[in-house]
Amino acid sequence: QVQLVESGGGLVQAGDSLRLSCAATGRSFDTYFMGWFRQAPGKEREFVAGISLLGGITYYGDSVKGRFTISRDIAKTTVYLLMNSLKPEDTAVYYCAANRGRHSQVVSAYDSWGQGTQVTVSS
Repeated sequence: QVQLVESGGGLVQAGDSLRLSCAATGRSFDTYFMGWFRQAPGKEREFVAGISLLGGITYYGDSVKGRFTISRDIAKTTVYLLMNSLKPEDTAVYYCAANRGRHSQVVSAYDSWGQGTQVTVSS
């Protein structure tokens, strides 16, 4: 199992950019499919983006396609989420998650979770 720590959240204005990082410790980082999820107050946790084991394939939720980019650095065992053109509706706690399997947008498919990092976008 991997341990995950997110960083990079903050308060920004609409239209700004932020890059979130997720540092992973533990064994075999490159055997985990990695995902980013977010959860706004009163809402369910939703899939934002995912990336395959070696980074060759990426997946995005409909609400962030074309604005967010997920990437991973195998050597640094870190996953990134670059968020451009941020909107107030992107405000949420963002979580990094690891799945020892294949791509999934389902929360229950993920084995390990970080503690989350708050992103707040003001209008």
